[in-house]
Amino acid sequence: MEQRAASAEGRRTEADRARSGRGQRPDGAVVRPPDAIDVRRRIPRTDRLFRDPRLAAAVDRLGAGVVKAAVHEAQERAREGGIPPEQVAETALALLPGTASGLRPVINATGVLLHTNLGRAPLSAAARQAVQEAAGPTDVELDLATGVRARRGRSALAALRERVPRAGAAHVVNNGAAALLLAATALAAGKEIVVSRGELVEIGDGFRLPDLLVSTGARLREVGTTNRTTAADYAAVTGPDTGFVLKVHPSNFRITGFTRSAGTAELTGLGVPVVVDIGSGLLAPHPALPEEPDADTELRAGASLVTASGDKLLGGPQCGLLLGDRDLVRALARHPLARALRVDKLTLAALEATLTGPPTPTALALTADPAVLRARADRIAASLGAGGIDARAVECAATVGGGGAPGVTLRSAAVSLPEPYAAALRTGPLPVVGRLESGRCLLDLRAVPDQDDERLAETVRLARTAGEAPPDGETRPPGEGQA
Repeated sequence: MEQRAASAEGRRTEADRARSGRGQRPDGAVVRPPDAIDVRRRIPRTDRLFRDPRLAAAVDRLGAGVVKAAVHEAQERAREGGIPPEQVAETALALLPGTASGLRPVINATGVLLHTNLGRAPLSAAARQAVQEAAGPTDVELDLATGVRARRGRSALAALRERVPRAGAAHVVNNGAAALLLAATALAAGKEIVVSRGELVEIGDGFRLPDLLVSTGARLREVGTTNRTTAADYAAVTGPDTGFVLKVHPSNFRITGFTRSAGTAELTGLGVPVVVDIGSGLLAPHPALPEEPDADTELRAGASLVTASGDKLLGGPQCGLLLGDRDLVRALARHPLARALRVDKLTLAALEATLTGPPTPTALALTADPAVLRARADRIAASLGAGGIDARAVECAATVGGGGAPGVTLRSAAVSLPEPYAAALRTGPLPVVGRLESGRCLLDLRAVPDQDDERLAETVRLARTAGEAPPDGETRPPGEGQA
């Protein structure tokens, strides 16, 4: 009996030792193997990592909080065994964002030149450099020759007038809606704004023009019908209570068929200012967009004031442009509301560089040769195909977007990939946003600069695993592959 008890006790002791080797004591507590303890001890401390010259430089560039978050994530990966302790610093560096901002740069392969959700017009290299130079102290409101205060943004305003010589004066506010808001407040508060029923538009995110106008204290006097409004309709209601007549370009839709609208020239004899909101920011006629209104043409037709956006076809930063009669524009610039709507020095710098510098990315995309686009698509598709990726070069149609040139399509070319690539590319290290068409992911090259072709191809290669279609018979998780 004693021998059997001793033998049982020995077996229990051996079992206890075995459990301890597997990480569990007899009382159930977890015991880490010696090698796991050694790994944890080899993970560099946070203060030691912060003395790494590369991470120290990142603190100066991004801030301590951003760098600390990346360091802690890298340390946690090492604790979980995902990376060796020796790779914590390199992993933290790889996790750092490009800037301290949450905004991420993307490649716009949607085929929409002015994609509102992607920030509309990309700035030119000249505009970006101007913004960087203006980030420090500048002479935005100082005359360096005399040492006294000067008009804010005078060089940008001069550049704007040079591009639109017909304008007696120019003013800039923070966006296109603000330009119309300032005009309505200064000219029509307590009065009527005469506008066609066919021009009471709604733009993105549920923003409705009538709501903006009545918020200023003006009253809307609607004339005509949705599809037909004549000059006589305006003349019949214009009088002492009229602040101005408003013409609005229906920039994001088209009405065709039995239609009629009064041109600016037909409205100039009514005895009140004629304000024309052209929307898209085209300053002069463009051969590719013959039906798109422009500031120069409207002013020559007799418009008292033209309002427009700067981040659309002009290709500049977000801002609102006011161009027209000298006394009228100067009165608007002196209105108390103008102070609340004014732009900062960075916007003024980018606007001036856009006006005086080389062609903008928007201008280049608008005039891109379809044959050149197809050749680029062929090269990219061939390169990807050589690596086993189902990539095809196809012809397609791009659009202007941003509320410009509704109904106008631009011949383009794209790299066609299996549908799952849409989500894989959109969520990758360098997000690429394409579009889904006929069950394929199209990467339209119309708005992609040619210098980005190799980056685009490399991003597709990195997304290959996630972008490969599931085998026949398998189902894709809900939502996967959606644009």
